[in-house]
Amino acid sequence: APIAWYNRDLRSQNYIVPGIIAIVMVVISAMLASITVAKEWEMGSMEQLISTPVLAPELVFGKFVPYFVIGMADVAIAVATGMLLFHVPLRGSPVLLFSGAALFLTGALFFGLMLSIVMKKMVIAHQIAVLGSYLPTLFLSGYVFGIDNMPKIIQYVTYIVPGRYFIALSRGIFLKGIGLKILWFDFLLLALYAALMVIIANRKMKMKLE
Repeated sequence: APIAWYNRDLRSQNYIVPGIIAIVMVVISAMLASITVAKEWEMGSMEQLISTPVLAPELVFGKFVPYFVIGMADVAIAVATGMLLFHVPLRGSPVLLFSGAALFLTGALFFGLMLSIVMKKMVIAHQIAVLGSYLPTLFLSGYVFGIDNMPKIIQYVTYIVPGRYFIALSRGIFLKGIGLKILWFDFLLLALYAALMVIIANRKMKMKLE
């Protein structure tokens, strides 16, 4: 008979809760961050910001920080709810879990901000954020469907979905209790994703009328 090493009771909650954290963070970036700068353009307040001494990186990080705080608070709520309400065991390090969440959230938020900066229209930026981050994280990260069960060509596509690495990291910490010695590659890719999005968003932000 097959043996489940890390979820012996085969409880679906143990498998779903670590993945839902990624979905929560992507929803924040897709629903909120993607409209922040675009809203300034549509409401006409960007012209006022451009006339002030504020620098482009200051504006971008000013938009980022509140949503990052909200996102990390939501992660804490999701983790606490999973442990207390659904009795999902957290076998690994909470510090590693929240560090990985911070990297993934940073990348997702700056991706949303980048779309908001480039598109300048709330509806368009929001729709692209949903198509470019929420749906891939939902369907191509291993959260709903096992990656090994997907067609080969789709499996290759999943390598460019950041949610794949965070969900692998989250489940590894929750269910297996493994640490950085095994998860370092997932952490590295999430850090590269975050750094790339930060750089692109800041380069796209121009404090001038076009």
